[in-house]
Amino acid sequence: MTQLEAARKGIITEEMAYVAEKEGVSPEFVREGVAAGRIVIPRNPNHKTLTDFKGIGEGLSVKVNANLGTSYDYVDVEEEVEKAKVAIRYGADTIMDLSTGGDLKEIRRRILEVATVPLGTVPIYEAEFRAARRKNFFDMSADELFQVIEEHGKEGVDYITVHVGVTLKNLEVYRHSPRTTGIVSRGGGLMAAWMLHRGEENPLYARFDDLLDIARTYDLTLSLGDGLRPGSLADSTDRAQIAELLTIGELVERARRAGVQAMVEGPGHIPLNEVAANVQIQKKLTGHAPFYILGMLPVDTAAGFDHIAGAIGGALAGWMGADMLCYLTPAEHLGLPTAEHVREGVIAFKIAAHAADVARGNPRALERSRRMSEARYRLDWEGQFALALFPEEARRLKEERGSRTKACSMCGPFCPMNLVEAVLKHRGPELPVA
Repeated sequence: MTQLEAARKGIITEEMAYVAEKEGVSPEFVREGVAAGRIVIPRNPNHKTLTDFKGIGEGLSVKVNANLGTSYDYVDVEEEVEKAKVAIRYGADTIMDLSTGGDLKEIRRRILEVATVPLGTVPIYEAEFRAARRKNFFDMSADELFQVIEEHGKEGVDYITVHVGVTLKNLEVYRHSPRTTGIVSRGGGLMAAWMLHRGEENPLYARFDDLLDIARTYDLTLSLGDGLRPGSLADSTDRAQIAELLTIGELVERARRAGVQAMVEGPGHIPLNEVAANVQIQKKLTGHAPFYILGMLPVDTAAGFDHIAGAIGGALAGWMGADMLCYLTPAEHLGLPTAEHVREGVIAFKIAAHAADVARGNPRALERSRRMSEARYRLDWEGQFALALFPEEARRLKEERGSRTKACSMCGPFCPMNLVEAVLKHRGPELPVA
């Protein structure tokens, strides 16, 4: 049974109980959410190192995904394994292996060995890679693509991105939609080029039932990818993006009927004034499927600092109802990220997710903020370190830039909390002598 099938039978699985405990909600709440398709728990039984199960969806905390993986130009397996470890250490809720260079099977095996959180992949990358090594990408067959998907399921991958909404019909909408940056999704672009070159329908769409059979076998959660997402603010919320989303909404319903968990990927480059509308449209058209967004990136001009810009858009989108944020790193749009870039990206987006949780009224997020404020008022540094999102970073900065007094080095003996309290308690503040 998949998690969805179990939930519909009234069964609370080990994974559902674990998620409920972590989230501070009842197991029945999680079961009902999974049964309705509003919560997914990516969990392939073949992923033996997965111990930290994650619930993604409505009523739960906002999650963060970290992408990693090799490229055609740069292959260092040990570095990718280190990136996975760094991402998990700093709080990534899931990771995705997007490798397109080297021994993809071996890279995936190595990452799975250290992945204590769910692992996602994009199978078309490997199918394309195999065909390209043999002859050229356009030589890829539909059977070969499905074979790769099956292999990922057998190996233990928990969720896969499949660009099922890139159909011949939607490509016609795209061709008649004036765009500044065309198709920017790597998987969506590969699929579209293959379709246009061969004059064939997207096999993931044409054989969606076959895809569901594989997904059900391994309880693969389907991440229905937005291959026609906007890659610039000029293209945001256009006809091609919405046409694809309409198709995806229909496929979400088919997946649910088949007992397969599904979430929906979203944009992308979206200005802040369109973020709320994008989340609302997605939720409405997909029956409130979990929404996994790529950013959102509210400016096109933050190269080198896209992790900061994306965190701004991600926080707003999370507040509006997005369920998982795909991080950006400082290297976004520029090159393959390093382990340090991964660390910076995860930190930025974990802060964004926490800000969204606070805005959504998440009880645990609000309580953590309250306790942190109380610890600050008491100048309780150990308490502050324990409650900080990144305790090691907070402790390091305090030790490096500390003060001779109990207060921080910004105010020192002139700490306003100390001064005012001293006056209120009718005792003289301890001020330094000139």
